[in-house]
Amino acid sequence: MDLHEKAAHLSPVWYRYTGIIASHGEGAYIIADDGNHYLDFTCGIGVTNTGHCHPRVVEAIRQQAGKLIHGQANILLNPALLQLVAELSSIFPPQLDGFFFSNSGAEAVEGAVKLARSATGRPNIVVFQGSFHGRTVGTMSLTTSKTIYRSGYQPLMPGVFVAPFPYTYRYGWTEEETSQWCLDELRFLLTTQTSPHETAAFLVEPILGEGGYVVPPKSFLKGLRQIADEYGILLILDEIQSGFGRTGTWFAYEHFDVEADIVTIAKGMASGLPLSGVVAPLKLMEKWPPGSHGGTFGGNVIAAAAAVATIQVIREENLLANASTRGSQLIEGLHNLQESFPEIADVRGLGLMVAAELRTSDRQPNTALAKAVVHACLENGLLLLTCGPWDNTIRFIPPLIVNQEHISQGLEKFEKALAEIKE
Repeated sequence: MDLHEKAAHLSPVWYRYTGIIASHGEGAYIIADDGNHYLDFTCGIGVTNTGHCHPRVVEAIRQQAGKLIHGQANILLNPALLQLVAELSSIFPPQLDGFFFSNSGAEAVEGAVKLARSATGRPNIVVFQGSFHGRTVGTMSLTTSKTIYRSGYQPLMPGVFVAPFPYTYRYGWTEEETSQWCLDELRFLLTTQTSPHETAAFLVEPILGEGGYVVPPKSFLKGLRQIADEYGILLILDEIQSGFGRTGTWFAYEHFDVEADIVTIAKGMASGLPLSGVVAPLKLMEKWPPGSHGGTFGGNVIAAAAAVATIQVIREENLLANASTRGSQLIEGLHNLQESFPEIADVRGLGLMVAAELRTSDRQPNTALAKAVVHACLENGLLLLTCGPWDNTIRFIPPLIVNQEHISQGLEKFEKALAEIKE
């Protein structure tokens, strides 16, 4: 069977960065069917935080598959799912003691929005410019990182209002000037477009993901919390890409000293198996009418077993500390490359959620260069992705198990790609 020939029958709506057919994965590497090794700094878009096929995760999946593959959550309870609740309870603050499980990040966001509307009796949601929350009809209505996700699908879900996010480099102000302007504009939006008494929630990524890996000033998220408290608006933090150790803490919001009313989780939770969740105070979830939300496969028992093992691996192998240490090495290395390559206009990130934004000499987004660099890195055995409204930002998402040599290799391959293109 010619697998490459069969790949031509996959829907082209799936944009593909590579034509690699993966034979298997080991730790930080993907091994292709032709034997080539690729250092994977994509992690399946922030999913395989424990690396590819971590032995403890594989064994947990293997054992659970021999016991029970599907036990629908409305019908049966199972030990793996209840153990997952216990593990999650150990990494969330005590007030976030209610859990609902789905399959994908988009489903988690839809669930969080439904919960917020149901609990508050208010219809409207405020999102922030550059956000990515999914591609279902509901979640693409909440997504503003690129028009490609919305174009051709209008009209979208009503009741969604967009406020600015403090993308400091783009605005060219100081962090605090940018933060204050964005908070002032949010208050203006609540005065002119959606009144507080009809606004159910602010939905925000603590760090923009697909929108460019933009880290906001601490004052911005704290300001959101203050405004939400003033008006009884719920604060939903979308931790789908930034969670489970990605930024050097269990969740990115821990860097900002802010508490959430609702948190959405997915991606890194189960090391590659489809699993997502909505986390909120149980008292808030009790305002959600039974039967008004659900799903056949949510909280699948094998995915739950994988998630339990994933959390234990992150904790017991000190991967939070490793993410911080290796992230500092990566950021320092990219800053050093800026001295030789001024095309690297901005370096930003927390932990191992890091980005290099490429611009021209007159500060215009350099999309062509970013795409060429990613392609050249692929040829050199390094997998990277672009992001941001113009796809001019290259994101580095290595697994949390990377060591010093992996980061050094990644930086060397990235530098080689930049140098080849400049020649």
